[in-house]
Amino acid sequence: MGAMERRTFLLGGAAALQAFAANETVNMAIVGVGSRGTEHVKQYLKLPSARVAALCDVDTAQMERVSQIVYDQTQKRPKNYQDLRKLYEDKDIDAVSIATPNHWHALATVWALEAGKDVYCEKPACYNIFEGQQMVKAARKNNRIVQIGMQGRSVVHKRKAIELVRGGAIGKVYMARGLCFKSRPSIGKTPAEAVPAGLNWDIFLGPAPMRPYTKNRFHYNWHWFWDTGNGDIGNQGIHEMDIARWGLNRALPKRVISSGGKYVYDDDQETPNTQIASFDYGDAELVFEVRGFPTGGEATIAPGGSNFIGNIFFGEQGYMSLDHLGYQIFLGPKRQPGPSGKAEPGDTGLHMQNFLEAVKSRRREDLRGEVQEGVTSASLVHLANISYRLGRQLAYDPATESFPHDTEANAMRTRPKYREPYVFPNLG
Repeated sequence: MGAMERRTFLLGGAAALQAFAANETVNMAIVGVGSRGTEHVKQYLKLPSARVAALCDVDTAQMERVSQIVYDQTQKRPKNYQDLRKLYEDKDIDAVSIATPNHWHALATVWALEAGKDVYCEKPACYNIFEGQQMVKAARKNNRIVQIGMQGRSVVHKRKAIELVRGGAIGKVYMARGLCFKSRPSIGKTPAEAVPAGLNWDIFLGPAPMRPYTKNRFHYNWHWFWDTGNGDIGNQGIHEMDIARWGLNRALPKRVISSGGKYVYDDDQETPNTQIASFDYGDAELVFEVRGFPTGGEATIAPGGSNFIGNIFFGEQGYMSLDHLGYQIFLGPKRQPGPSGKAEPGDTGLHMQNFLEAVKSRRREDLRGEVQEGVTSASLVHLANISYRLGRQLAYDPATESFPHDTEANAMRTRPKYREPYVFPNLG
């Protein structure tokens, strides 16, 4: 049975809804097959309910490499597209998995939703506040399933840890502290040069301003330019930011202040390599810190080489340390050991399986990283970066998702201009 035969059209609906049999496969297309997108492909190949039917990437050499991975395991070659707009016209594709740079996440998602596809999108959900709002609008308008790739929400020991924190294991929680102490080398400086053969630089930049091609603005280092990335707080940091907000059980804050800088290195990087942000909820606080140099850890956050990445939750009765190795609670003034747990299986594959199950059930409530959750966590990243770039504390209104009486800050909720034709549709 083909994808179009599976679809049933609802009267008055904005898009077609898929009705899958329990044992039926979901035809997946992966958009962006760099290092993270390659991992997407490998994970979907392990899942019986998914079929890697198509790939899309602006770099044809990269796409050919990953296409061979699919062929080696399935003896079938996926369709290849360089332009995601052409991919979205393919009626055989049921859902897309987006692993592009940050500045493409929202637009690639919205276009896919408007084309009737379900979406798994990498973190952070969106590049700025406006784009997150558009993602949620498009998901609701088209009644689609959208999972954000904050796979920590599918890690078994992290789910247990958050259940303990929110269940009162350390008493009333007054602070969540997220750590992103990840040593990053200097990216150096790279000059403008000719665009490599097989790369569509125009599509790569998409909604961002046109810039000359340089190696630093392309593979991975795009994270460190404001046009395309959000710094490490929106790269590795968003995982811990999401866990911190999840455990704190809060949405958007009343105030934010963030400071830091681009220290030590003399290179092309624009985003800070040292940053601290504080989000005030009135009755609780979320504090987040990025540190890109060799450093020590805090509490019992375990090192991974030179890196200390995780969360600490502080309550009236004690605190919990949570990272990739497990969790540990300490209670009272003498820090007596409380409940603890070691790491258990679960990461990207489980998160994708959760997405596929929701694609079949058509229940967004089944998702562990539903688009609204992802957008809310990403908004904290954007609030921190806006405060950092303006150099001052900001008041925020969660109800309107705006900065009261602050024209300068409100202008930074979106881009000054989106480059045609990479613009968002009118979603009403």
